[in-house]
Amino acid sequence: MTPAARVQAAIELLDEIIVAARTAGPAADTLIGRWFKTRRYAGSKDRRAVRELVYRAIRRSGTPPASGRAAMLGLAGDDPDLAALFDGSAHGPSPRQEGEAASPAAVAPQWLDGRFDPLLDGDAIAALLARAPLDLRVNRLKGDREQAGAALPDAQPAPLSPIGLRLPEGWRVEESDAWATGLVEVQDEGSQLLSLACEAAPGQLVLDLCAGAGGKTLALAAEMANQGRLIACDTDRARLSRMPPRLARAGVTIVEPRLLDGGREREALADLRGSADVVLVDAPCSGTGTWRRNPETRWRLTPERLARLVTLQAHLMDLAAELVRPGGTLVYAVCSLLAEEGRGQAEQFSARSWLVPETLPMTAGQVAGSGRILGPAHDGTDGFFVARWRAPC
Repeated sequence: MTPAARVQAAIELLDEIIVAARTAGPAADTLIGRWFKTRRYAGSKDRRAVRELVYRAIRRSGTPPASGRAAMLGLAGDDPDLAALFDGSAHGPSPRQEGEAASPAAVAPQWLDGRFDPLLDGDAIAALLARAPLDLRVNRLKGDREQAGAALPDAQPAPLSPIGLRLPEGWRVEESDAWATGLVEVQDEGSQLLSLACEAAPGQLVLDLCAGAGGKTLALAAEMANQGRLIACDTDRARLSRMPPRLARAGVTIVEPRLLDGGREREALADLRGSADVVLVDAPCSGTGTWRRNPETRWRLTPERLARLVTLQAHLMDLAAELVRPGGTLVYAVCSLLAEEGRGQAEQFSARSWLVPETLPMTAGQVAGSGRILGPAHDGTDGFFVARWRAPC
């Protein structure tokens, strides 16, 4: 492919991604993968170049662009070399017309102004769009960090997590023996710290109330030394179905997946009421803290969707409180840096709940009300809010 043809390919992909964001369609990575499967003529350099252009344009546009061409023209406005490729050559984009609109640059949708946690300044919010590192969690059921480091000589110890490693960008960890044998899992360092903050221990009854495909479930199982009972719940059958192969590879046998019916969770969890040592609520959220990895999710978030998520988060916290035994703990986490999903949610829960806020067993992050905030600017992690409560004995 010529450089101009790569630009046109990026425009076509952006058009698909914009439509998918508007219609709750597939993620950008999925669409890019499908696009290249049908275009075998694109070599590895072409694929890397097109992907780079697509994600540069996505990161630059805080709101959904009018079109892929508008997004790329906006990017070209900051890059004379890219602008020169709008030359009308074969398979390339046509020249820019006089007065043709280009997408403006923005970090976030304008309607989110003032809704981030007050700890975050403009630089901290902009850091949400930087490139994310490749972090690994060492599975202590299979070995320690020294063994994993020896198996992955390019890896360095993670700055904050005692069970974390960090690899150079682009490293294909899933082709390594360390991954195949379950010694390591891909997991952001912030997620590792949240799992450690639960202080799950061998022999306990632990609930992961929003387990998804099981990333934090696996981390909790390792901290429990694969001893006890770990209930992994979710309302999404497809996500839960991806868990068993991961459990087998990690050597985890104590997990009990439990599919919940949204809105009727209490009935499905009645047998566990007041009996859990630890309940983790890693709640569905806006995902603002994961923009480094999924920048196009900014285009999917709306005020209406955010309001629904905040309501769901409060419901899940109240449900979780009913499951905690006297002396047990509830940990609430969201991969969001919006105040209403983080410190605001925690303050409202504390005001209505019988559980007592307590200091988190972690030093990373910044104090945000009764919880802590982790973020790329301050900690080098994805963005999270996390808080913890204990049920009185």
